[in-house]
Amino acid sequence: MIKNVFLTPFQKFIKIESFSGILLLFATIVALVWANSSLGDSYNALWQYEIGIATDSFEFTKPLILWINDGLMAIFFFLIGLEIKRELIIGELNTAKKIAFPLFGAVGGMVIPVLFFFLLNQNPETLDGWGIPMATDIAFSLAILNSLGKRVPLSLKIFLTAFAIVDDIGAVLVIALFYSGALNLTLLLIALALLAALYFMSWKGYYSKFVLIFVGFIVWFLFLKAGIHPTVAGIMLAFSVPIRQKIHTKTFLIELEGIYDRIKKATILQKPILSNEQIEHVDNLQSWTTRFQSPLQHLEHTLHGWVAYFIIPVFALANAGVMVSSGVELDTALIITIIICLFLGKGLGIPIVIFIAKKIKLIEVPSDISNQQIIGVSFLAGIGFTMAIFISSLAFLSKPEYIDSAKIGILIASVISGTVGYLILRFDKSTLKKTAK
Repeated sequence: MIKNVFLTPFQKFIKIESFSGILLLFATIVALVWANSSLGDSYNALWQYEIGIATDSFEFTKPLILWINDGLMAIFFFLIGLEIKRELIIGELNTAKKIAFPLFGAVGGMVIPVLFFFLLNQNPETLDGWGIPMATDIAFSLAILNSLGKRVPLSLKIFLTAFAIVDDIGAVLVIALFYSGALNLTLLLIALALLAALYFMSWKGYYSKFVLIFVGFIVWFLFLKAGIHPTVAGIMLAFSVPIRQKIHTKTFLIELEGIYDRIKKATILQKPILSNEQIEHVDNLQSWTTRFQSPLQHLEHTLHGWVAYFIIPVFALANAGVMVSSGVELDTALIITIIICLFLGKGLGIPIVIFIAKKIKLIEVPSDISNQQIIGVSFLAGIGFTMAIFISSLAFLSKPEYIDSAKIGILIASVISGTVGYLILRFDKSTLKKTAK
C-alpha cells in the first residue's frame, strides 16, 4: 500500500508524458504535410505573422513563432524548473546515491554527442550547432518506453526520466551561457533583484500566485530585453515557488471535520443557491485547502496538462514544418553530423559512461535493470526533438539557411533512435523470460 502511494504520482506523470508523445508525433506529421503541400505558403505566413503592441511611444511586436518559442516555451521551462526543484528536494535526485546513476548517464549523453559534433563538423559556420544533440525529448522517449508495458521495469522509466531532467538542466545552462545575446547588465540586474525578492518571500513562507504571475511577466520581459533567452527566466522563477505546505495533514483533517459539521448545520435555502452561512464555510474550506496544498505540487499538477497537451504540440506544429521541396539548398554534412551525434552519441555515450562508472563502483544499478535495457534506453535518448529543435533555432538564429538542415537531421535521428531503442528493449532476453513467467 505504501509503495503505491509513492509510485502513483510518478505513474500518472508517465501516462501524461506518453500521451503527450502521441500528440507530439501527430503535430509533427501535420506540420510536415502542411509545409510541403500546396498550402505551404500559408504555413510560413501564419508563423511569421506579427503580433504585439504598437503605439506612438511604445512598440513590442514579434512573429507568432517567436511568441511560441520565447513565450509559451518559457512556461514549458517553468514546469521543468518545478520538476527539477521537486526532484532535488524530495525526488529521485535528492541524495548522492539516487542521483549518481542518472547523473553519469546524463554526462555521457551530453559530453559524447558534443565531442562527436566537434570531431565531425568541418564547417565553421555550423559550429554553433554543437548544443543541438545534448538533450532528450522526454515525451517521445517515455511514450515509446511505455508502449512496451510490463516488458520494462518502473525503475528503468525512473532512470530515463531522471537523466532526461539532468539533461534539461545542462541544456538550460548551455542556452543561458552560449545561446543568449549581448547582455544589458542594468536590465539583468533589475530582473535578478526581482527574483531575489521572490526567493526571500518564499523563504519567509509568503507565496501568492498573483504576485508570481505579475513579477514573472516583468522578469520574462527584462530577460528578453537584457539579452538572456527568456526561457531561462522560466527556470529561475520556478525555484521561487515553495514546496512545503503551510499546514500538516493532521491539522487539515481536524479542521475539515469541523467545517463538515458546520456546513451540515448551516441554513439550507429552498432556492438553487447557497445561504450566507454555507458561502462562509465553503470560503473557509477553500482557504484551508489552499494552505494544505504544496504550492509547487499544485502548480506542477495544473501546468502539466497544458504543457503536455497544448504547448509542446503547438511548438512542434510551428517548428517541425520543414519544406523539403522548397528549393532551399540543404547542408547534407550538417544533417549527417546531427544524425550521428544524436543516434550514436547518445546510444554509445550513455552506456559507456554508465558501465565504466559501474565497474569502478561509483554507481549502483538497480538489480531489475539489465545491460541491454540500459543500451535500449540510451538509444531512445537519441530522440532529441523538442529541445534539439529549440536549440537549433537559437544556434542558427543569424544563419536561417541551416535551420531546415538541422531540423531534418533531428527528425531522422529521432526516428532511427526511437526505432532501434524500441527493438533492443522489445527483444531483451531478460524481459522475455520475466514476461514468460
